[in-house]
Amino acid sequence: MINNFTKNQDNQLLMNNPKIATPDQNINKQLQNIQSLGTNNLPNSNTGIHTLNIIGHIEGHMVSPPQNKATKYEHIIPQLVAVEENPNIKGLLIILNTVGGDVEAGLAISELICSLSKPKVTLVIGGGHSIGVPLATAGDYSFIAPTATMTIHPIRMNGLVIGIPQTFKHFTKMQERIINFVLRTSNIEREVFTRLMNDTDELANDVGTILIGEEAVKHKLIDEVGGLNKATSKLNELIKSKEA
Repeated sequence: MINNFTKNQDNQLLMNNPKIATPDQNINKQLQNIQSLGTNNLPNSNTGIHTLNIIGHIEGHMVSPPQNKATKYEHIIPQLVAVEENPNIKGLLIILNTVGGDVEAGLAISELICSLSKPKVTLVIGGGHSIGVPLATAGDYSFIAPTATMTIHPIRMNGLVIGIPQTFKHFTKMQERIINFVLRTSNIEREVFTRLMNDTDELANDVGTILIGEEAVKHKLIDEVGGLNKATSKLNELIKSKEA
């Protein structure tokens, strides 16, 4: 009992005084952050650049199945607010490898990224599908890896759908929200984006288009083909321009 009481006192002391935390406890904290938030540190470092990973299924109001890799919007939104408020963070690098997910959550994250006052660069690796498209275009500059893909398709809805005009009007409004955001944050033309979204020759069981690397740049959806080196170099360039 005495040993447990002493141990609890030590833990409380370390929580109140993070500067005296042991190396092992710092490592455990990093591991906990990786497991919970997908990052080894919260936006409080002095490195100048914070990296935000958006991977797997974007989870919104409904919990994803346990076998799915998921990015929870309640984890991402506080990080974005912390990036905006922390004067030590000069820029944000967003790395995307997502299959898409909840439209409301994806658009909420996209709008927050777009409204950040600090330079932000997005990098699509693997995939930036569905609602991952507006996430990819939300930054000040966007990159896509040569082998990465982006799937553009109309919105889908799971569960019971009532086949009445009001439902289709609701679908149309939701689709317009996505289209308008992508047009606002990229250089693609509305006619091109709509054509790619409604193409019937690409996907066997759906309408839409898959763009690979250079194709996304060709259609002016993404700014440039590149990897991590180009993304970080561009972000540092934007940070220097803002400071100047």
